[in-house]
Amino acid sequence: MTSIDPSYYLSNQNQSREVNNSLGKDEFLKILMTQLKNQDPLNPMEDKEFISQMTTFSSLEQMMNMSNSIDTLVQNQTVSPVIQYSHLIGKEVSYYRIDEKTGEVAEPKEILTSEVKAISQKNGYAVIELENETNIFTDEVLRINDPSAE
Repeated sequence: MTSIDPSYYLSNQNQSREVNNSLGKDEFLKILMTQLKNQDPLNPMEDKEFISQMTTFSSLEQMMNMSNSIDTLVQNQTVSPVIQYSHLIGKEVSYYRIDEKTGEVAEPKEILTSEVKAISQKNGYAVIELENETNIFTDEVLRINDPSAE
């Protein structure tokens, strides 16, 4: 009677395995190549099926590229507003005077100018802190001037 080599037992095989729930373009190509290698020579894959699979592969690759681009865009958009507007420190900004009671532009409209001393953040928006002890949001700025360039 022949004996079975113990190295072939399932208990001797490596038990650790990496689980990957997503199929990428490499896996898709492997599947496609295996399918082409193992197709029945008397009944080969039809052109329509092959073209359909190639279209699927192309769409998959484009979606992966788009996903990477969107991820990069999101990372770029998450830059802190403080950092984004820090270049305004030392510049002179012009803005409409705001009515402290209503929070709206005061009538008659009056343009005030002051130098930016700091940038802070409030509710995710950049707040410009001015030398005249006024705080304004960045969308209230009418003009930016560099006093050192004059």
